[in-house]
Amino acid sequence: MSISAFKVFRCSPSFWRRHLSTSAAQRSREYDGTIRNLRIDKNTKVIYQGFTGKAATANARDTIAYGTNIVGGVSPGKGGCTHLDLPVFHTVDEAMRFATPHVSAVFVPAQFAAKAIIESIEAEVPLVVSVAEHIPVHDMLRVHEILRTQSKTRLVGPNCPGIIAPEQCRVGIMPYKQYKKGNIGIVSKSGTLSYEAVGSTTSVGLGQSIVLGMGGDLLPGTTLADGLKLFFEDEETKGIIVIGEIGGTAELKAADLIREYRKSTHHPKPIVAMVAGRTAPHGRIMGHAGAVLTSRDVPAEIKAKALGDAGAIIVPHPGIMGETMKKLLES
Repeated sequence: MSISAFKVFRCSPSFWRRHLSTSAAQRSREYDGTIRNLRIDKNTKVIYQGFTGKAATANARDTIAYGTNIVGGVSPGKGGCTHLDLPVFHTVDEAMRFATPHVSAVFVPAQFAAKAIIESIEAEVPLVVSVAEHIPVHDMLRVHEILRTQSKTRLVGPNCPGIIAPEQCRVGIMPYKQYKKGNIGIVSKSGTLSYEAVGSTTSVGLGQSIVLGMGGDLLPGTTLADGLKLFFEDEETKGIIVIGEIGGTAELKAADLIREYRKSTHHPKPIVAMVAGRTAPHGRIMGHAGAVLTSRDVPAEIKAKALGDAGAIIVPHPGIMGETMKKLLES
């Protein structure tokens, strides 16, 4: 690694002293504890990293109009001024001290995104949402190395639409007008298919409690299984939708978790699932880096069977998810 690249990822000595003394298993459990940070609502305070940039500015305008509690943003070298009538801070640490945000929305180019994520981890922001795609895999390996050394910060993304509690808090790029506050939790690898599931559940009057886009990155900060853990415990969530696709093993881990959950409770929440990519050709990336079927990957139909065997109701496309879920809840 070059000296300049090393500087991008260098964390303070005090950070490493705090977090490198525990075992790998314990560190994994500690990071799992941050799943609770995904519970966003109308009281959630959000900042932007890259606040004065074109993409963040446009997104922030829409998100403020939506009613999300934006409390400022970070743009190095521009601290002390205002943008969109909100304070701009030099660093995330400064923003944490003066604005106490619960979430940082990372709106910086992919080549700088890992540095921005790590800055938020060091500042102990409870939730970081990164929407950028094409973050180098080596960068994300380092981010994960750091994530697993701490128990304060949860990452959603990268390469994802973000997370939303409809009519309360939006952090991301999802087309929010079709989202309605309700009782269905949705976790999805695919952003586009999650939008269709939202439309389907809105059209039948169910709405959504939280919609979580884990994204299609090879190394996501939050997985399908993490989303399920959130929804299993969330009192506002009465039904769960899981959308997987080709690439990786997230769906198989989700199936194992669903099986254990259904064994552990007398009244499990209904779960509707689908896995996209049944006709995808081998070796061709379908939209983003994680959606690729190779000879080492489990085909979509096998993933769908695993979810079905675990107790999820499998549907062929998201357009009927709302109708299917409504029938399950009524029965």
